[in-house]
Amino acid sequence: MALRILGRKNLIPTFSGGLGSGHLRGLQTFSLPDLAYDYGALEPVINAEIMQLHHQKHHQAYITNYNKALEQLHEAINKGHTSTVVKLQSAIKFNGGGHINHSIFWNNLAPIHEGGGEPPKGSLGWAIDSQFGSLEALIQRVNAEGAALQGSGWVWLALDKELKKLSVETTANQDPLVTKGSSLVPLLGIDVWEHAYYLQGGWVAW
Repeated sequence: MALRILGRKNLIPTFSGGLGSGHLRGLQTFSLPDLAYDYGALEPVINAEIMQLHHQKHHQAYITNYNKALEQLHEAINKGHTSTVVKLQSAIKFNGGGHINHSIFWNNLAPIHEGGGEPPKGSLGWAIDSQFGSLEALIQRVNAEGAALQGSGWVWLALDKELKKLSVETTANQDPLVTKGSSLVPLLGIDVWEHAYYLQGGWVAW
């Protein structure tokens, strides 16, 4: 398989690197991050065509619309248009969340020859066995949560920093995990949107 769980040092991409950023007329803008592997590197688990469409079309669309909403927000604030500022929040959440979520998603993936699909080891492997019984039980839980999502969204394996335990969470649409709680750190994100798998007919958690 072709998934890896993020290490503690790269759990959340930074705006200046992993999320791709720049500036436009004094306003910070965002750009599509490069992948660390070729589009075909994850075959046969995910084929090259899906990877390219997902990255260049869908992720790029979130970035384009996020930058547009941020520019409109900047203008509305400068003009004191409070109603416009409020109206733009949903577009910022949706498109900004799409950018954050996909940036995490790409970092979760790795070719087999680079360690993709290797079972978690060390403290993470121990925590999975302790809390869920086994890796297989966790996979079943993640699959069940994904199948139960109404519409589109994400399934997450998270670390709750306050409770010091793992949790399986779901978010609707492109809501980032932080909307479920500021103490939740994403370790693994599963994209349950149809655009992540529609050319291959189904999705798998592991």
